[in-house]
Amino acid sequence: MKNNAITIADVAEALGVSKTTVSRAISGKGRIGAATRKRVLDYIEEHDYKPNVIAKGLAQSKTYNLCVVIPENYALVDLPFFQEALTGIQEIAGMHEYDILLCISQKDDVAGLERIVRNRKVDGIVLLRTSLKDPQIELLLKKNIPFVTTGSTTYKNVKQVDNDHLSACRELTSILLMRNMKRIALLGGSDSFVVNQNRWKGYQEAYIQTGSELAEELVFRNLESPAAIDAAVEAVLEKGADCILCMDDAVCGQVLRKLRQKEVRVPQDIKIASFYNSSVLENNIPSITSLSFHARELGMEACRNLLAQIEGEDTEELTLLSYEVVLKESTQ
Repeated sequence: MKNNAITIADVAEALGVSKTTVSRAISGKGRIGAATRKRVLDYIEEHDYKPNVIAKGLAQSKTYNLCVVIPENYALVDLPFFQEALTGIQEIAGMHEYDILLCISQKDDVAGLERIVRNRKVDGIVLLRTSLKDPQIELLLKKNIPFVTTGSTTYKNVKQVDNDHLSACRELTSILLMRNMKRIALLGGSDSFVVNQNRWKGYQEAYIQTGSELAEELVFRNLESPAAIDAAVEAVLEKGADCILCMDDAVCGQVLRKLRQKEVRVPQDIKIASFYNSSVLENNIPSITSLSFHARELGMEACRNLLAQIEGEDTEELTLLSYEVVLKESTQ
């Protein structure tokens, strides 16, 4: 009869071998004959033995924990992205009997993350946000612990899983230009985030590829407050923009609020599009043209990459995931 409650000691007694031999057979490490290993593995498969995770971890020098690092200063609109990414990470981690430890990182303060690494509480780390100057990445490179970022970085020798923001933003901007929107304003957040740098590059490349002239006076970056976004909206309306292209859903949400306040109609008076879609924009009337990415898939792929690193396998330095351009009423 199969019994999930049997222990290493029970397996050792049944086979007439030592507990160390059973442990070595399970972990795949240490000197043990092939025939003996087969006997042990056949026995535990027959009896559906599930090794205790703590014991298994000790045998393999693993904690069976992964750390996921979330920035402290994220906006409320970022929460759906982090939830979906975490769900994807948890799904893959759970399949491999790993648990998740959350770390909230503060800007330029990596004390909490350093403590987790120093105390060997986890086998690997996922960073959910990257910056151009990133003390988290610098710490982890020094500590030589497996880690992966959900987002691109300019640091060398870092495993990255990201959405193809540059190509996506280039394609959406090109579509708008080909639809005869020639004065497209770009409103975006902090340049300290790599994702915003890639979105800016995609916007620029669209103008180059289509042979269109980029109106620098319609570009407003590093907008980090609602007041700054409102002022930018006022400016681009005065300068005769025919479309406002927002770098993310947070900026887009504030732009829409400002336009409603001024009784500017979308798309009749001005067209609107966003480089990132989320639940913040899904129920807007009119519906918003945007780029659709899958945060859950991003989390799943990042976790697969991290687990492969932990097992000593080679992984791609940069994995780019697909996207979808969703054309809706706001640019008709």
